[in-house]
Amino acid sequence: MFKDFTVTAKQITREHLILLGCFLVALGVNVFSIIRYSTPWTEVFTQIGYVLIITAFFYGLSIIVRLIVWGIRLLIRRWKA
Repeated sequence: MFKDFTVTAKQITREHLILLGCFLVALGVNVFSIIRYSTPWTEVFTQIGYVLIITAFFYGLSIIVRLIVWGIRLLIRRWKA
């Protein structure tokens, strides 16, 4: 009834890199706001919770975008066949 599937090391590495990229973008947004609004640099550490929430939001957006791209590719392949 259910098919087994395996997650390869390459897939895990790709997901970790995407998550790391989302974290770095969120951290960059935080650093930009610290510079822009001249707030103390301690906010890099004290606002890490918000950075993690923004990271999760960016990662969720990346999943949605990847699902849309996957769906479009699937439709194109079926349309060509």
